[in-house]
Amino acid sequence: MIFTETHLRGAYLVDLQEISDDRGFFARAFCANEFEKHGLKPAIAQINLSFNEKKGTMRGLHYQQAPATEAKFMRCINGAIYDVIVDMRPDSDTYLQHFGIELSVENRRALYVPEMFAHGYLALTDGAQAYYSASEFYTPGVEQGLRYDDPALGIQWPQTVTIVSEKDAGWPLIQR
Repeated sequence: MIFTETHLRGAYLVDLQEISDDRGFFARAFCANEFEKHGLKPAIAQINLSFNEKKGTMRGLHYQQAPATEAKFMRCINGAIYDVIVDMRPDSDTYLQHFGIELSVENRRALYVPEMFAHGYLALTDGAQAYYSASEFYTPGVEQGLRYDDPALGIQWPQTVTIVSEKDAGWPLIQR
């Protein structure tokens, strides 16, 4: 696995280190030891799969506060998504800054999302599927969210958002 830290401390792109032969390739997609070597939380409480019928579907931006802060490890296993994280750590130098990356079945990239980062993605293709682990159980009482279109964040989504849940569209705007 090849770990590349983003400009948001603790958030990593993870690329496969493929071993190829005439059959195709083999690559390690997750390794707790390698996560720990990079200071990442390898715990897995849940593994989730989301299917998006139509491109333009927005999911997020979500995060959980204490006592159930969660790290996520995201991968797209069909089609393509534009994945965005926002640093929600109030004491961080990059508080409220974001990072976005395309994850696709073709590029096989993954994104490690640290605790106290809001996370969401936009389906770039019909039938896009995301597969991701979470280090804590979903805990509705501590869930928080940001609006994907909050002007305070300035996220430039690569396509128009056409489908979003009422819950995700209803998160309050950031007050500065």
